[in-house]
Formats: sequence, structure tokens, C-alpha cells
Amino acid sequence: MIETSQELIESMITSGVLQTPRIIQAFEEIDRKYFVPDEYVDRRYVDAPLPIGNNQTISQPSTVAFMLELLDPREGDKILDIGSGSGWATALLCSIVGKSGSVLGLERVDALVEAGRFNLQKFKFGSCRIQKAAPELGVPGETYDAILVSASADEIPKELFDQLKIGAVLVIPVQHSIFKFKKISETQIEADEYSGFAFVPLIYEKTP
Repeated sequence: MIETSQELIESMITSGVLQTPRIIQAFEEIDRKYFVPDEYVDRRYVDAPLPIGNNQTISQPSTVAFMLELLDPREGDKILDIGSGSGWATALLCSIVGKSGSVLGLERVDALVEAGRFNLQKFKFGSCRIQKAAPELGVPGETYDAILVSASADEIPKELFDQLKIGAVLVIPVQHSIFKFKKISETQIEADEYSGFAFVPLIYEKTP
């Protein structure tokens, strides 16, 4: 049984799901234990999703690693994290982008907004915050170097494509697949699909 954060990280490296040095470093710096409710602390390093209240979960570590590898975040990036939950993926992204970057986490559940903010305060990040999500998806009018979504949409939310810079990446679960979308130009989106995943549903006000 995996009992330490380092053992969890090494198991994900061995399996091949965790590969990039800067992402590995983020996992080493941001211990999952700070984002798991006290009643599940004995399972904090199990490679499985765990409840965080309000019918939400903190995602399975190997799934988070897989999605971050697809997202390919870099130092200095401006990143949007939709469905921030208890803040673990937000914190991992904050660690990666560093003081020169920024991360905005969006969460629709008030209790989790507060929990995520509390958890982020345990670290000395730069421009890194969590706020209550608006009814519409993302932040219309803003553009980002990368967007991560940690809840499953029932269809591809094309309104997020307008929130990507040219060359930017969106990683999002749609039904039972994880999609990586790369914005090649204002009219061209490159898509890759990876099937066999399960997430809590993404709830938002759809654009007519």
C-alpha cells in the first residue's frame, strides 16, 4: 500500500503517466494531503478519487497527472482551472506557472470556494486565486494560455475555444473521454480523444 506522497509520485512515474520534470516537481511540492478532508486522511495517497463534500470529489492522482501532461503548462502561463474543488489541481498549476504566471480557479459550490481558498493559503503562491464561478462557462472576454476543466461536459463546450489564445490548449472531460483541444488558428482546432474516464458532471449555463 502506498503510504507517502513520494511513493505515489514514483508509482505514477513508473506507470508512465507522470513524465515531465516540471510537473513532477509540482507534485513533490504540493502534497495531496492538504486537499483531502480529515475523514479520508488515511486514504490521501490512494490512487483513487475521494469525496470532498457537496457530491464532489478530488480527482484520482494518476488522472490529474495525465491531464496536466496533456495540458503542458509552463512557467509564466496564464491558466484557467474550471471546477477547482478543494484546490489541488489549482495549486499544482500555481506551482508550475510560478511568480511570473497566474492561475484562476473557478468553483460553483460556495463551501468548496472557501475550502479551496483556505488550502491555497498554505502555500506562498504569486497570482493564484479561486473565485465563485459565474453561470456561464469560464470567463468570457478573457483569453488563456491553457484551460483545465475537471468535470465532465455532456457535449464539447465550444464557447471555451474563444477563451484560448492561439496555440493554447484546453483539456476537458466530455462524457467518458478526456479531450485535448489545441487552438491552431481562429478557425482551426486540433482535437485528441482519450476514452475510459469518469468525472462529476460539469454544470453551467449554456450559450444559446
